[in-house]
Amino acid sequence: MKDLSIAEYRALAEFRYQIRTFVHFSEEQARAHGLELQQHQLLLAIKGLPAGKRPTVGELAARLRLKHHSTVELLDRLVANGSVVRRPGKEDKREVIVSLTPSGAALLRKLTLAHRQELDKTGPELARSLRAAMRSNRKEKMQAA
Repeated sequence: MKDLSIAEYRALAEFRYQIRTFVHFSEEQARAHGLELQQHQLLLAIKGLPAGKRPTVGELAARLRLKHHSTVELLDRLVANGSVVRRPGKEDKREVIVSLTPSGAALLRKLTLAHRQELDKTGPELARSLRAAMRSNRKEKMQAA
């Protein structure tokens, strides 16, 4: 396998930097609203599930790439602060369905508006760095072929 060029390393490093910059912004916003980053991500996962997906603990754990018990711990804290509620499934009472409370939905809306505003500002640079990293990857694949 051919070594990567310095430009390819730089492209990937820049993309990682842009991602980290956005994640740092997200962490600060969550903290400013009394949440941990993963709690914010969980609220967003509940509201933003793809059509046909149900907000079960298992589905949410999969969406967040967390273990079931870690997702339960996050949910416990969100239940305690009044942002979400749990209820048994309609068909299978062993299943737990999670939903946002009105205050949880309002909190998520504030955070989402702040994130959209940040993406309006930094999104073009993030997209540019992704395109550059992808070009480097395509170039490498073409040279290997």
